[in-house]
Amino acid sequence: MALGNKAVEDRPQPTSQFYAPAAIILVDLDDNRLEVGRRFGATHTVNSGDGEAVRRVKALSGGRGVDTAIEAVGIPSTFQLCQYLVAPGGVIANIGVHGTKVDLHLERLWSHNVAITTRLVDTVTMPMLLKTVQSHKLDPKLLITHRFTSDQILDAYETFGHAARTRALKVIIAP
Repeated sequence: MALGNKAVEDRPQPTSQFYAPAAIILVDLDDNRLEVGRRFGATHTVNSGDGEAVRRVKALSGGRGVDTAIEAVGIPSTFQLCQYLVAPGGVIANIGVHGTKVDLHLERLWSHNVAITTRLVDTVTMPMLLKTVQSHKLDPKLLITHRFTSDQILDAYETFGHAARTRALKVIIAP
């Protein structure tokens, strides 16, 4: 989630850097992912496990909410959370892959002039991402936590399926 318009320097930069946010607030249930997020540029982290994420993010934003809430998980509860975190006039950027329906609270979003965008990594975004990697502004290898061979594919899925316990971020399966 991004707030305002000032860049964060001196650490690996997330792609949100291109929008020069004053703050990058990462919300997750997993403390390991929160720590990785800090290393990649999050200025604030919030563990949402205690149900206080909305209160904490609102406090970090002076009670306003965030300008952009990025839903990247693809589950109803994270989309719901974004609807409560986004400020009037803000954007919910939905990039998570949803397999079930989510509730859309138009009664609030409409009156607050909130926009919702959806997008996959596609032919429009890939060139920018590849240039970012080639320029060494983003090192995706830092996200790879586990490697498996193709005959270990079930172990790979098990590891990624229990990411909180195994501390998996990205799992590579090589032939």
